[in-house]
Amino acid sequence: MPGKPVAVTGIGKQWIDDIARGLRTLEEIIGQPVTCSAAAGWRADQKVIEAKEAFHLRYNSDCRGAMPFRPLLESGNPGTAQIPVTLPTWDEVIGRDVKAEDFNGWLLNRILRDKGTPVYTIHAEVEGCAYQHNFVDLLKRAAQEGVTFCPLSELLSETLPLGQVVRGNIAGREGWLGCQQIAGSR
Repeated sequence: MPGKPVAVTGIGKQWIDDIARGLRTLEEIIGQPVTCSAAAGWRADQKVIEAKEAFHLRYNSDCRGAMPFRPLLESGNPGTAQIPVTLPTWDEVIGRDVKAEDFNGWLLNRILRDKGTPVYTIHAEVEGCAYQHNFVDLLKRAAQEGVTFCPLSELLSETLPLGQVVRGNIAGREGWLGCQQIAGSR
């Protein structure tokens, strides 16, 4: 976050105060405690992961990756569970890998072939507005294929592999973003 003070330990007090203020405001709006979070545009790295530990959330979805995991903290302890997004988003593939009219079939094929836990992110400005009709069609087609959707919290288990969130790149997405790295892999 440009302009935010960063301490030698990685995160400045102002940044943590900003996160706390955001959580309080959201809790006031929705009238209940916030139990999870996601970094906008997956712009998270290990510093962000460390900062968010102070808020004792149930899980976060701050990165792209292959499976739920617990990030290893500087202290050596496992952190709050991360549930990475595993599937490409609309804007990452349209015009590059697939035509808009073929997207639903393409995505359903990816979901059905996925041997793990496919996690897909929708964007309000795409699936909620400009291409809402496509999203409604996707939901209908998914139901016909036996695909079910669930809250991310249902993907949590007691035993998760350890890993880290590192800066990386994803085809179709500009700039760096948080990417899962399982402990011991490089």
